Amino acid sequence: MAVLLAVLGAAVLHAAWNAMAHGVPDRLGGFALLALSSGAVAFVTIAITGLPPAKAWPYIVASLLLHVVYYAGLVVSYNLGQFSQAYPLARGTSPWVVAVVAIVFLHQHLVPLELAGVLLISAGLIALVFIGGRPTRSQSPALLAAFGTGLLIAAYTVVDGIAVRKVPLASYMGWTFALQNVILILFVLWRRGLSFLRVEKRYLYAGLGGGLVSLAAYGLVLWAQTRGALAAIAALRETSIIFGALIGAVFFGERFGPKRAIAAAVVVTGITLIALG
Repeated sequence: MAVLLAVLGAAVLHAAWNAMAHGVPDRLGGFALLALSSGAVAFVTIAITGLPPAKAWPYIVASLLLHVVYYAGLVVSYNLGQFSQAYPLARGTSPWVVAVVAIVFLHQHLVPLELAGVLLISAGLIALVFIGGRPTRSQSPALLAAFGTGLLIAAYTVVDGIAVRKVPLASYMGWTFALQNVILILFVLWRRGLSFLRVEKRYLYAGLGGGLVSLAAYGLVLWAQTRGALAAIAALRETSIIFGALIGAVFFGERFGPKRAIAAAVVVTGITLIALG
């Protein structure tokens, strides 16, 4: 139960920091602010923990590269199509792919209820793709890019899940976050200089606060991966999309609608099955 609550808490936090980033008009600058605050905490962490063991570096480098390519995949997906279709497909693809990898290659056991829960959560999230209507052929490139992004999410999820069972959690998380954020901040400095810091205070606080929330969400998921089944945790984490839609409806006046309600009900059923499994 502790693992279930930790991952659902991480999903709520993930939705919250995305909502905070959503409030910053300059998206690229907002991500730089996120990286600034979470990176600062990460550098404090590695100052305390020191260098990780040598066996941790292949996982850190693999996770770093996969995350960088993942961010690029998100940008391509969003440039080719609508966020409302690309993001649910990317996040909904990941859980069932992780389940296949965990069962076939990592020999992790899932009871039937857990497996059914994972598949229901994936189905509920992917169903969100069709809220705006059936995708047309012209949208195929965007959907293919989103599917590829989902495979990247599955890949770094598996890498992280293996790593935290073999290397110290704090050290792994600290170095992974520190290196990722250095790359992101350097990229923004190259594109924008220091202009991302010249924003209204409310946006500055939202961006910096979002970074701390994102760090907490990531830490909860990594902790859960040391104790629970990788596929179930991956599926539960992606419920952040539903929490994000609820936050949008409550705080931003966005329409939730009956179709989202049905998809949310499917996801909640999946969560229930995982809890009972």
